[in-house]
Amino acid sequence: MKFRDQRQETAELELAPMMDVVFLLLIFFIVTWQFARFERDMDISVPAAEEAGDTPRQVGEIIVNVREGGEIILNGSEVSEDQLLSRLNRISQEFPDQAVILRGHATADFQYIINVLDQIKKAGIWNVAFATTQPEN
Repeated sequence: MKFRDQRQETAELELAPMMDVVFLLLIFFIVTWQFARFERDMDISVPAAEEAGDTPRQVGEIIVNVREGGEIILNGSEVSEDQLLSRLNRISQEFPDQAVILRGHATADFQYIINVLDQIKKAGIWNVAFATTQPEN
């Protein structure tokens, strides 16, 4: 007569699937951080608008910040108007439908924002959006 072996094998923790999940989470957070990195210039306080809403982000959009003193920040680096024009010219030649988000400080002189808008227009970029926030109640 044959008796069953009463010993139970211990369950082992598989590390390979756990490492796959950790690496996928890491990639997800790095990619989402990369999209939000350029938009959050702490010196910019955009104006409020009643009809402001969340619009879907486009891949590869350019964010131009205009600070209160007229400084121009293009994707995280400070540039002059001439440098802005030359960079936007190169980009618009490569990508004709390039999206640009213009974030002007709420108390910045309007002429600074118009100067940047002129440079964007000279570069041949037509897809421009102005960033606003919803007013606080």
